Amino acid sequence: MSADILTAIMAAARASSRHRARAAGTRVETAAAARQPRGDAFAASLAAPGVRVIAECKRRSPSRGILRADYDPAAIARGYAEAGAAALSVLTESTCFDGALEHLELVRSAVTIPVLRKDFIGDPFQIVEAQAAGADAILLIVAGLDDRSLADLHRTAVDYGLAVLVEVHSREELARALEAGASIVGVNSRNLKTLDVDLRLHEALIDEIPDAAIAVAESGLRTAADLHRLRTAGYDAFLVGERLMTTANPGEALAMLLGEPAAEGAAS
Repeated sequence: MSADILTAIMAAARASSRHRARAAGTRVETAAAARQPRGDAFAASLAAPGVRVIAECKRRSPSRGILRADYDPAAIARGYAEAGAAALSVLTESTCFDGALEHLELVRSAVTIPVLRKDFIGDPFQIVEAQAAGADAILLIVAGLDDRSLADLHRTAVDYGLAVLVEVHSREELARALEAGASIVGVNSRNLKTLDVDLRLHEALIDEIPDAAIAVAESGLRTAADLHRLRTAGYDAFLVGERLMTTANPGEALAMLLGEPAAEGAAS
């Protein structure tokens, strides 16, 4: 996903959001007002002791293509919750991930643990949609937003009671995230220009994330050793998607990941 493609996706997401806002009138805002997001619960769950995993529901990814032809987000979510997920991430972006806002609604109806709307959010109406669909948190991608938009969207989400996972891919983006008020910082080891994963980025940035912030490692995490290594380095939580979605039973795969010893000879 090149920077130009990211810019195009963000522009398309904004345009689509504004079209939906005009078509919806006050319906979505009314639905949002009837829900109280649990942003505090999302943050608290990630910061709790132990290895905390945000397990992801997604049908497709740009790097791997179709991950799961038989995609039942509610069933997957229940499996994750039973396996001990700290929270869930649900892809709602349709072009690259075959997602839909309805997937988030299905997941919200199926589980009680906190849920993140993962999308290319660049317009305030997407935040209203997230609340209406039952999200407790949203994702903001620093690479796709200018400083003013990042700060404004972050403030709007917090005002609604949503937690905000602010995703960064470099030191410069981390500085911008913190300036915008980010208290939950996700370090994505996947390069948005090449889709390559460099796990060294997690270690490179962790010391620059303030202790008061919740640090989340994203992408390329496949083993319990990966999680325990980064937990020791200072990360509070881990977002895991493809590693789980490409297995026969994502819930069982998560349970196995959380139950594996950190390394040979490690205490269980």
